[in-house]
Parts: sequence; structure tokens; C-alpha cells
Amino acid sequence: MRCPRCGELLDTLVDTGKAHIRWGELRGRGVWRYRDLLPGLNHVVTMGEGSTPLIRLREYPNAYVKFEGANPTGSFKDRGMTVGASLAVSLGVRGVVVASTGNTAASAAAYSARAGLECVVVLPKGNVARGKLAQSVLHGARIVEVPGTFDNALEYVLDTVLSDGAVNDINYYPLNSINPWRLEGQKTIAFEIIEEIGVPDFVFVPVGNGGNIYAIWKGFRELLELGVIDRVPRMIGVQAEGAAPMVRYWRGLGEARIDNPRTVASAIRIGKPVNWFRAYRAVKYSNGLFLEVSDEEIIRAQGMLGREGVGVEPASAASLAGYLRALKEGIVDVNDRVVLIATGHALKDPDILVRDNVQSITISSLEELRRLLKT
Repeated sequence: MRCPRCGELLDTLVDTGKAHIRWGELRGRGVWRYRDLLPGLNHVVTMGEGSTPLIRLREYPNAYVKFEGANPTGSFKDRGMTVGASLAVSLGVRGVVVASTGNTAASAAAYSARAGLECVVVLPKGNVARGKLAQSVLHGARIVEVPGTFDNALEYVLDTVLSDGAVNDINYYPLNSINPWRLEGQKTIAFEIIEEIGVPDFVFVPVGNGGNIYAIWKGFRELLELGVIDRVPRMIGVQAEGAAPMVRYWRGLGEARIDNPRTVASAIRIGKPVNWFRAYRAVKYSNGLFLEVSDEEIIRAQGMLGREGVGVEPASAASLAGYLRALKEGIVDVNDRVVLIATGHALKDPDILVRDNVQSITISSLEELRRLLKT
């Protein structure tokens, strides 16, 4: 899975000269609506992932939220997992294995269960939101906890399962975003955006391990090569201040890695993004940039989305926080058409929502309720 010369992760390439997709004649819904631009598989493991809502904000009418929380397990990971699980079945492996901050674990557990495969999830002990851990348990995954952060968990998986880029005799298929086939499912976010509103000016993406921003950019790039669109939107990668290795690298301050990443947004609490070079390419070649936002900005943005009726986990709110920061700094104009990728549902990480005392009013009679409603 790595280039023998430079050591970076390998990409998958669609031969757009041989692709037979007719954009105006697509049938079906979701990820597999675009099967002509996906790996050809005889057996598909699917639960109807994709076709997620694109929600226009009231306060910023040129900004749209791509709500990936509407996927079967509540995050964008399902798009990639339908492809990854389908490939695992075709390979005849015993099961799948992933390291995770939570969303990948929940998705891998559900799709492996659907496929009849075993699933092992390696988690950083004490650093996974309870909602995501509960999903993994519900779907029957074997839970393995290791000390440290997600970066440590991923090291355990890679060092154990991979041998020269192939599945070794352990017979478990790795489904982290080092796997380029999983990213093929995630690129369909770009396809859906184009079908609904055309080419936006900017796409804001929360960045943890870096795979998703690359996958979305790759989707736009393939449509450009096919002649479906005539330009690619500028990709803006958003990180939390305490977990911003890509921002550090972008600004020329050192390697794309930091120790002990810290942020309330657990899904992007990653210090050593394995897809750093992919993410960098997506941003560079789209004339985009990386920026960072504070935890306070993230929580504020989560509340703003909540008041719009859109419930997202903190990492998802980073995209809106980044958009607000970009407006303030003059990077984006309020008239630019913008898509904000909301990667996961609010119930993925409920502890943050109720970490402070919930403000409530106690009543004991109907008359008290009537008085409350009148005032």
C-alpha cells in the first residue's frame, strides 16, 4: 500500500478514458449509484449509505451543510466501509481490523456484521466517545484497548496486520484510511454535491487523519477529467488548535505531526495523520488552505448548527467554525457558495453536549406550565 520509492501511500486511479458513466442517466441512490466509478465487485455489502442531506443554513444562505450523520451508523465512514467490507468478502478473509477514535470502529463493526465477518477494533483507552463505543459493542466487535492516543492504536494495527502492503497470514483485512479502496466510497460525497448544487466555491472539511478531504477532492478531480465539471472547488482543511499537525506543516513550522493532541473534538484528535501527504495534495492542488479553530469556536459552532436543527458531533462543527473564521479573516466572502462537511451525528459524542449542567425548569402542575407558556 506504499510506494517502494518514496514510502507514501498509494492511490487508486480511475481510467476516465474507459469509464462508461452517463452522468444524466444515473439510477438508484447512495454510494452505489456511482458504481461505474467504483471497484467492480460481484457482491456488495450495503445498507443504503450515501444520499445524505445538503442543508442550507438560514443565517448564511450561501452555505450548505452536507449532513453525513444521516448514514446508517451516523458518520461518513459508512461510505468507505461499504466498499471496504465488500472487498473483504471478495478476498475471503476471516475478518476486518481497524484502529479508531470511534466512528471507524462503529462503522466497521456494523458492516462486518452485515457481511458475516469478524471485526476487531483497536481503541485508545479512555479516548473514545461512549456513543461510538456502544455501537461497536452492539454490532459484536471485539474491543481491544491500548494506552495512548489513536496514533498508538494505528501503530499496533499496522505493525501487526500489514506485511509489505498485503494482508498477511493473520487473515484480517485492514480498513483504516491507509486502505485506498475505502476512500473510493468516501469520494461519492463530491458526486452528490455536484448533482445537487453544481460546483461550490469552497468545501470545508474537518481534518483528523486526512483521508476524507483527499477522497472528496479526488471525487471532484475525477469529474473534472470526465468533463462533467469545469473546475474543482477550493478545499479548506480545518483542525482544532490542540490537534493541528497539518496546519503546522502548511505554515512551514515542521513535520505534519505533534505529540499528545488535545481537543474536545475526539474524532479529529490525531497527532500523526497517516494521510498527511494526500490531504496536503488535495489542499495544494485545489488552491485551498489549512486553518485551525479553538475548542470554544467548535462548541459555539455546534450550538449554532443545533439551533438550525442540525445535530452534529464536535468534530463536524469544526467545518462551520472554520467557515466563520475564514469569513472573519477575509478568506471567504459571504456571497461565495460553500459546502461544510458535517462528518458525524450529535449522538456520537453526547458527553460534550451535557458536560455542563443542563438548564431546566421543574414544574408540578398544569397551571405552572400555562403560566410558563404565556411568559
